[in-house]
Amino acid sequence: MDALQSNTMENQEKYNQAFVRVFGAKPEDLNENFGKDTVGEWDSVHQLGLVSEFEKAFDILFDPEDIMELTSYAKGKEILKKYEVEF
Repeated sequence: MDALQSNTMENQEKYNQAFVRVFGAKPEDLNENFGKDTVGEWDSVHQLGLVSEFEKAFDILFDPEDIMELTSYAKGKEILKKYEVEF
């Protein structure tokens, strides 16, 4: 396993752990369908909790537009790629 593979696996683990901590989700429940339209607990407080977890885990600072667009598991990955976080 090279450094890039190791880093992407580590990033995936950090990403999943943010959802586990904020929503109490099981890692096996995290997929493309996990989002505000399918998760009853998804509200602005939880959304900001995710932002905080991501900012700490990846040492980044979200733009306000990106905070508003963070509405699903899949969209979060898309947003983080803008901050050079690879999965």
